[in-house]
Amino acid sequence: MKHIIPLQLVELEENNYHLVLTSRFAGGEELTWVIDTGASKTVFDLTLEGFYTPLAAEEGMTIQSAGIGTATLDTSLGMLREFTAGEWTIPSMKVALLDLTSVNALYYRAVGKKICGLMGSDFLLSHRALIDYGKLEMTLRRQRPMQPKP
Repeated sequence: MKHIIPLQLVELEENNYHLVLTSRFAGGEELTWVIDTGASKTVFDLTLEGFYTPLAAEEGMTIQSAGIGTATLDTSLGMLREFTAGEWTIPSMKVALLDLTSVNALYYRAVGKKICGLMGSDFLLSHRALIDYGKLEMTLRRQRPMQPKP
């Protein structure tokens, strides 16, 4: 079954665009995600307590994140509560937790939006995401386990 999720195109500065989607959590709170095909892992804002349950890193497992031109950051894991995007309820999922305060300062100054996280390639690939820039929509399909290619 496929689900079509409406997207918005935001211009952070001249010719600098990002795709975002609006989600709704239990209680009616709307939060905005950046679609980030270059992020390997979905990231959620550590400061938004109450939307996730912190998880202990599995023994021997270190989680690190880095952006272009930044040092490596140690991150923690959380189990995000279920939320809706468009008409589709996305079940609880494991996310990396990072403090996105500086990212939010940039977004708020540029477009008056606060973001909750980055929808990364782990989510996009597992849901077989198809992004249509012309229609500003993303098609997602029921999640399936990832199969490594030989």
